Amino acid sequence: MIRFGLALLAVALLGGWIFTWWQAGVVARVYHPAGALVVLGGGARIHYTERRPSGTPRATIVLLHGASGNQADVMLPLGDRLAALGFRVIAPDRPGHGWSDRLDGAADASPALQAQILLRAVEAIGVSHAIVVGHSWSGALAADFALDHAEFTDGLVLISPVLYPWPGGIAWYYDPVTMPWLGPAFTHVLTMPLGLLSLKAGVAEVFAPQSPPPDFAERTGLYLVLRPSEFTANAQDVHGLHAFATAQGPRMTQIAVPTAIVAGDEDRVVSSQIHAVRAAKEIPGASLRLLHGVGHSPHWADPDSVVAAIVDVADRVRARAPVAAK
Repeated sequence: MIRFGLALLAVALLGGWIFTWWQAGVVARVYHPAGALVVLGGGARIHYTERRPSGTPRATIVLLHGASGNQADVMLPLGDRLAALGFRVIAPDRPGHGWSDRLDGAADASPALQAQILLRAVEAIGVSHAIVVGHSWSGALAADFALDHAEFTDGLVLISPVLYPWPGGIAWYYDPVTMPWLGPAFTHVLTMPLGLLSLKAGVAEVFAPQSPPPDFAERTGLYLVLRPSEFTANAQDVHGLHAFATAQGPRMTQIAVPTAIVAGDEDRVVSSQIHAVRAAKEIPGASLRLLHGVGHSPHWADPDSVVAAIVDVADRVRARAPVAAK
């Protein structure tokens, strides 16, 4: 009986591994890179998409996606709208996500290190300064741009940001993924089949109380996150965020660029009171748009409000710019 049970377990594990290997290949073929790749020193590639206005750009916007996603989550609802208003828009896949490389594994989970990598990437394509927009996990990343790379960061827009330590923990499946032996087994056997079964419910939770946009997972290539390497990178990012936010939180008062914050008052993923409302009080001159009845994705639920916040920051940046001598 024991031998039979072990044999059955071995077959199940092998079946999960084969299914994951096969399905990861399918996902990669279907959701291939939609933009361009910039190659950094050491051979790391950063994938990004871009929208350009018809004339000279009034400013450049860098859009940073949150956890469990890629550049399409922020580019699709915001890119064309911003380009139509005269902005150049760049949305990179963060290291290890979408089609961007993650050469240093868990070390690259730090928002501070991701900021350094992404800064090199956008500078390599000719961007010397920009307004940085960060959603959710990338609230901490965008804040690091403003704090540690102020010479690049003209302004800051935070969408449902994570900026401070929070009570409670993280989803149960992130811990085993970061363990040396259990992690690879988990991601190569269980993540893909379980993820496909639970993806629809997970998306609904993120968008609640709104309904997700039709075909959201297909339009954004969300299935890419179920690949073993990306699921591991995502888990590493989330696992280390609490400690990073604990250290970074007291620095919010040092942000010195025009800042706007947009969040939903019914966000069930990231507390708007703990993060957005507090940040609006601590970041000098920050504005806050707290959208009634909106959940964790204001850029999808109310993109016009997010675009208005970005335009407001751009206007404030322009107003404080020194006038060139004639």
